Amino acid sequence: MRKLTLFLTLRVFSATGGIEKVSKVAGRAMQEIISDCPGEELAVYSMYDRTDEIDEKYFPAAIFKGFAERKMPFMKAAINRGKNSHQVILSHCNLLLAGFLIKLLSPATRLILIAHGIEVWSPFSFWKRFMLSKCDQILAVSSYTRERMIAVHHIDENKITVVNNCLDPFLQEPLPMGKNKPLLDRYHLTPENIVLLTITRLSSKEQYKGYDNILRSLDTLKKTYPGIKYLLVGKYDVMEKQRLDQIIHQLRLEDHIIFTGFVPDEELAAHYNIADCYIMPSKKEGFGIVFIEALYYGKPVIAGNLDGSVDALDNGSLGLLVNPDDLDEITGAIEKVLNNAQSHLPNHEVVLIKFSYEVYKENWRKLLEEGVGK
Repeated sequence: MRKLTLFLTLRVFSATGGIEKVSKVAGRAMQEIISDCPGEELAVYSMYDRTDEIDEKYFPAAIFKGFAERKMPFMKAAINRGKNSHQVILSHCNLLLAGFLIKLLSPATRLILIAHGIEVWSPFSFWKRFMLSKCDQILAVSSYTRERMIAVHHIDENKITVVNNCLDPFLQEPLPMGKNKPLLDRYHLTPENIVLLTITRLSSKEQYKGYDNILRSLDTLKKTYPGIKYLLVGKYDVMEKQRLDQIIHQLRLEDHIIFTGFVPDEELAAHYNIADCYIMPSKKEGFGIVFIEALYYGKPVIAGNLDGSVDALDNGSLGLLVNPDDLDEITGAIEKVLNNAQSHLPNHEVVLIKFSYEVYKENWRKLLEEGVGK
């Protein structure tokens, strides 16, 4: 009988957030590892995706099934398949109920949870904490998430392994030297403009990314750098846009801020290309894939020092870490980069050593070795 590894996810292909990126790349890594092991197979079930939304460059359609937001059929199928699986991987703690019921019916099934960030940083209800305790292994995407889980949930530290996120193996290559002219023209910029870049969803429910303080820093910086521009890339909701517009109006920054709205993945390389610095002094990043993407594209990076961003910048060796609540520190870090950009460029070789897909896949191989090929 073939041994099955079942990967349960919320979304993989129908959204573009960090957790979805992790799920795509983790699924690919698992598929490549398991396909090398005779008698092993992988199945991927997604609660919210449709089956036809798959992108087969990550893994084949034959192993993927989407349930198109039909939660009960997903749960039934996950439990039926999971109880006959050798191991089950949960992409999010919101799938703990499925994992717990599988474990209840099949105690020998190995249960692994991927822990990303804020979803596991706060105390759980009694039942959710009880279900969490049934996981055999927890994969934390950063040291910060690991330490928070140990402190908050009192989990045995031997149960939690840190596996940092990686660069997408299909990430576009960096563009040639020089700022991309079509994109400069789109935003009415010139090569002489200094461009600060943040890529994130702007949500009234998630006001922790640090762009408020960047706006306040610009109020100071515009005096020294009158051509400075701040490019905010990402979808935004109406309430958050109105709030930010009010701050921009109060600080008279209208000529310095560009909201792009949603930008497709195939245009991100060009947006990194025109940036002089990537900055996002967030307080609640589980890891921050955008940071390692910016490093890959050779940009100086400024991030917060109170969350998983520390892992993405290798404890500050790959960029500047600042107190996200300290406006003077944020402004000073931007000035350091703008006054001497060359000294703050990341070491591309080190970035690839730490965050390449091949390194990530090898980490997954070590994690799965108890359940694959045994």
